[in-house]
Amino acid sequence: MGKPDKKKKEKTKKEGCRGRGKSTEKRNVPYTSIFSNILWSIRKQLEYSPSVFYMQMLRVPLNVGLAWSGIYLPFLVVAEVTGNRGFSHSLVYIGGLLLAILCATILKSIFDRLMDAKETLHRCHISYELNKKSMGCFYQIYEKKEMLDLGERARQATEMWDGVQPTKDMTRHAWDFVESVLCYVLFGTVISFVSPWLLLLLTLAPAVNWFCVKLYQKWEYKNRSNWMEIDRKLDYIQWKTADFAVAKDIRIYGMATWMEQMYRMLSKEYMAWDKKRIIREYLSHLADLIVILLRDGAAYVILVLMTWEGKITVDQFVLYFAAISSFATWIGNILNKWNQMRHTSLRLCDLREYLEYPDRDGKRRINPDDYKENAPEIRFDHVCFRYDGEERDTLHDICITIKKGEKIALVGLNGAGKTTLVKLLCGLYQPTKGEIYMDGVPVSQICKEDYYKLIAPVFQQVKAAFFSLAETVSCRGEEQTDFARAEECIRQAGLSKKLSSLPKGIHTKFDKQVNQDGTELSGGELQKLMLARALYKDAPVLVLDEPTAALDPIAESEIYKNYKDMTEGKSALFISHRLASTRFCDRILYLKDGQIYEEGTHDSLILAGGEYAELYKLQSCWYQAGEKEETAFAPTELEEV
Repeated sequence: MGKPDKKKKEKTKKEGCRGRGKSTEKRNVPYTSIFSNILWSIRKQLEYSPSVFYMQMLRVPLNVGLAWSGIYLPFLVVAEVTGNRGFSHSLVYIGGLLLAILCATILKSIFDRLMDAKETLHRCHISYELNKKSMGCFYQIYEKKEMLDLGERARQATEMWDGVQPTKDMTRHAWDFVESVLCYVLFGTVISFVSPWLLLLLTLAPAVNWFCVKLYQKWEYKNRSNWMEIDRKLDYIQWKTADFAVAKDIRIYGMATWMEQMYRMLSKEYMAWDKKRIIREYLSHLADLIVILLRDGAAYVILVLMTWEGKITVDQFVLYFAAISSFATWIGNILNKWNQMRHTSLRLCDLREYLEYPDRDGKRRINPDDYKENAPEIRFDHVCFRYDGEERDTLHDICITIKKGEKIALVGLNGAGKTTLVKLLCGLYQPTKGEIYMDGVPVSQICKEDYYKLIAPVFQQVKAAFFSLAETVSCRGEEQTDFARAEECIRQAGLSKKLSSLPKGIHTKFDKQVNQDGTELSGGELQKLMLARALYKDAPVLVLDEPTAALDPIAESEIYKNYKDMTEGKSALFISHRLASTRFCDRILYLKDGQIYEEGTHDSLILAGGEYAELYKLQSCWYQAGEKEETAFAPTELEEV
């Protein structure tokens, strides 16, 4: 065998769906700069909580004034006592300064309390943006692991961990940085009267600390995905252990010990990374401690020598001593705030990269109401689709036309590409090659929000949230739900008996973990409810992906009887492993290896004697009248085939 063509292989890897945008792979370089993130945070603050911006701005002069009064008050007291200026004179000056400090402290405290309340609202708005992005992002982009990981990191940027909250901390750190710089200039001016060389020493010494902290943060950012991925797995296992839907399986199959072992193993990996992180953080702070001891020790020796030599008075010693102590603090604050801004900026980079990730959408708007009574024609023109990282197409050269009002059955063995074709039809995927047209217009050019309104799907895997039956069917709040229509659709989908048995009817809510009197539906009942949801939407194109997979044969037969009425005036694509359902359709497409292998009506395909006929023959024993007991096993047998 010859060696594979390396250039051709690399080209295949680079090829993908058109317009995919930037890669979501792990970055070693931040998405954007600190300055850009500061401006972004300020814009969001002015948009959602402008009062916080102005209060933070006013806190700067308040804090600078309080910092200055902190070193000036001891100097003033010593000067008044040693200067023999009289009690009344001292009382006025010292008392006035104390009163000003008290007022400034009270005002600062009021600002802090108000900002805490307002910043919570600001964080909620950012979380809303994040959730909106997740729910509106093009599905093909959203389902990628890299995008899911990025979304998890973005979500963590909106949460609070040990008092750290990036979306609100960025502007705080920025204003604190400005405050520290102003105090550096103010206190540095005072110290320069003692010695310019002392000012230089106090300024340069913390550079060691800044360098150490920067190294730590660089390491943390580079390795952040390691513990975040483990943390995501831990959250998943913890969530699954509390999931009511899998509670029976955990007990019956003895999965508790296995899941516990998985949790312990992942916890051990997480703690190993956490240990590395803590050690590196500790070493960076240890370097800071050593620098402080050397820096402050040298400064205090100089002050003591100057006092012994009579170059400065006692009150000046107190002023310079306090200034040097505070100056070291402000230099440290400048570096710390810069590092905090950098650390916060890295978190915001994940959030902004997720929020600003280029979506894929068409520009052409359509009016879905124009298709209520007239279903569109949908045409697949030499469509190919390949999943990322795969070496071959899942679908290859698909050419089909779904005519207005036509009912098509899509059949084939597992892995033939049926569900992928459905996702392409629904606009959840875009072809790797070829194009899908709706009434002659490329679907990729149509605004996806408008296109989605034309499709009412029922997928294989269905879930219900903690809403009521009516809300689940309408996908709206109760105040926007047409209850009569919702009930009609639920009964049409075959849930009349279940609905009548519920004390609160269509107002009954799901999920016993959230609602005390909530209900739980079986898999078949839930699938019927999703069918009712599709009927309520009343879209011109109905897509049923294994809608009866969880139903018993009797319930399946009832659905088939109503199938014609459900799809009246609509185009429909019906996927099923049970070939008895195909006789209800106008045309049957048999998929094999991602291609249309056979096409025709049920009778014509049987006469042709191809693979469809062979598969139908294997299943035919399950469709004989009077063999209801055997029929119950048909889904399992077919899935094995």
